[in-house]
Amino acid sequence: MTHASDAASTSPAESKKNRLATEKSPYLLQHADNPVDWYPWGEEAFKRAREEDKPIFLSIGYATCHWCHVMAHESFEDPIVAALMNEAFINIKVDREERPDIDQVYMTVCQMLTGSGGWPLTIIMTPDKVPFYAGTYLPRASRFGRIGMTELVPRVQQIWSSERDKVLASAQQISARLATVSQPQTAGEIDPTLPDRAYRELSSRYDAVNGGFGSAPKFPSPHNLLFLSRYSALENQPQALKMVDHTLAEMRRGGIFDQVGFGFHRYSTDTEWLVPHFEKMLYDQAMLVLASTEASLAGGDPIHRKIVDEVLTYVLRDMTDAAGGFYSAEDADSEGEEGLFYIWSLDELAEVLGADDAGFAAGVWNATADGNFAEEASGEVTGSNILHRDSGDEVTAKGLDLKPDAFATRLESIRSRLFENREGRVHPLKDDKVLADWNGLMAAAMARAGRVFGNDDYVHAAERSIAFVLDSMRKDGRLLHRWRDGELRVPAFLDDHVFLVWALLELYDATFEPKYLKQAMDLQKTTDELFWDEESGGYFFSPDDGEKLLVRQKEIYDGAIPSGNSVAAWNLIRLGRLTGRTEYSDRAETIFKTFAADTARGASAHSHLADAMLFAASPSLEIVIAGDPDSGDTQSMIRLLRSVYLPQSVTLLVSPKGDGDAIRELAPFTEGHVPIDGHAAAYVCRDYTCKMPTTDPAELAKLLKEATEAASD
Repeated sequence: MTHASDAASTSPAESKKNRLATEKSPYLLQHADNPVDWYPWGEEAFKRAREEDKPIFLSIGYATCHWCHVMAHESFEDPIVAALMNEAFINIKVDREERPDIDQVYMTVCQMLTGSGGWPLTIIMTPDKVPFYAGTYLPRASRFGRIGMTELVPRVQQIWSSERDKVLASAQQISARLATVSQPQTAGEIDPTLPDRAYRELSSRYDAVNGGFGSAPKFPSPHNLLFLSRYSALENQPQALKMVDHTLAEMRRGGIFDQVGFGFHRYSTDTEWLVPHFEKMLYDQAMLVLASTEASLAGGDPIHRKIVDEVLTYVLRDMTDAAGGFYSAEDADSEGEEGLFYIWSLDELAEVLGADDAGFAAGVWNATADGNFAEEASGEVTGSNILHRDSGDEVTAKGLDLKPDAFATRLESIRSRLFENREGRVHPLKDDKVLADWNGLMAAAMARAGRVFGNDDYVHAAERSIAFVLDSMRKDGRLLHRWRDGELRVPAFLDDHVFLVWALLELYDATFEPKYLKQAMDLQKTTDELFWDEESGGYFFSPDDGEKLLVRQKEIYDGAIPSGNSVAAWNLIRLGRLTGRTEYSDRAETIFKTFAADTARGASAHSHLADAMLFAASPSLEIVIAGDPDSGDTQSMIRLLRSVYLPQSVTLLVSPKGDGDAIRELAPFTEGHVPIDGHAAAYVCRDYTCKMPTTDPAELAKLLKEATEAASD
């Protein structure tokens, strides 16, 4: 990385700013005033470490991470701790969202050494980037069995000085083990039971009282819900959809959902979805919109449509750049306190709403004089409330019984007034960098929601986002990962490519514009060239010409979002069916084989790959509508298709106009698909067997019903 010479040569003792002051990352800029002599990741830091024979203290976090703020305030802003660090180490700060490749490598190390991980991530390593210590949050001073910085730093300094041989031997052992665990196990045969095993595992962990899976802390994990909606339809398992319905409804009522301004917080610290960590991540909004849209289409609870509209209201209002890109996140903290922006006392409600409406709001949202939000340090309640809903019956029991329309109208009026008042508070930090992968996810979500619910505004927002990424986040024809304040940085990773392919496929499905299918195919080709492992199969996370780290990893485990390889498999199956080109499905099959051994354990940790496998194994359903896109009979057939839940299907529109030639070039099998006697015609092929084309919407509906019944048999 290149930095201004004065920033590189001036020490914090001589300047109020350290080297991070020239960076664009909001996370790095948060630490630009620290007395710690921070470097951004780059050769300058490693060269100095080698010259001064010092180990490297690597701290990885992100701008909206609450415990990252805590460690910064306790230690990195403390002159005593900073002096110890500056004496013992060369100190490097990394934004995990800007450099997910670095984060993945060293998070794997932390999980290997400690059995867990999280952020802030703390790594101590040699000047050659080989780690020998890993941890997460460290207090300033040791407490409750957790070593503190004032004890750790001198200890590491002493060991580095007097027991170097042991340190280097340990580092090499860690490096060797990392190389082993970072690659897939030996490829095997495809396990067709993966979807069934994933369903059984999720069912066994399902919380029948509160929704969700497992105990506290509870993460949304929307890819599990996506899988369950599709599994319910394709495997005739209504209980799977019931779990989705219940989980989304409970989350929407809980404190994990911002009842006043909309959008979901990152996760819940309890089993009831009440007390969240308050940061809001773009990827959570995107994945929950996808999950809610899918559940709605599958015939689930009407609340799902409301969730989609509320979340996208938040994203379009607060998380969208004027140029069309979507911002990354909002912080948990404001004025130095987590959640302060979102909580309310009874007095505050009364001041904004008046006594009568405040009483109504308190009853609906469970606000009390004592409060339900506790101070983090003492655990004492302070009279502040996280607003959350009970079920409709419980609201009625509180004497708030109104006819549904009157209840909704009054509550919306109250919510709007609270929102306007809250806008006057000090807002949490907004991380306004634009990431290609997360924009791909949000564009995919908006395009699908726009298609399913007939909302052109959502589709147009998705189009603007993708146009911004593909037009403004390329350099010399190459996609980059991050844009902020006009600056592009970091060559794109696998996730950037495959999530954008996903978005382009959703945009084709929403608009039937051939350019989106062409762009998806072109980007898939580039993905194959840069990331595919010709020797062992599967996609590497970093490109073949990317920065060389300790290992070049392949990811299949689903974390907060689906893994790049699982999304790639799903995209490839879809591309194969849309175009009739078998090379796509062949490559998807190779992915299944490559990671077969990895998915043998913990099937539900690979639910998106299970979703892709379910898609691949289900009887295929290819539908081609041949007709003028602007004609009423063509639109009638499109509306019919979009009203039916067909998770195993793909649809193409072939126009008799010039656009039809573009689709025939991309999907040669459509050459003979033409309107019949001037009327739009539907061509339905099920499991590689085609029916006679029809111009009758009623006949098309019959064919679709037969396909739906056949898929669930």
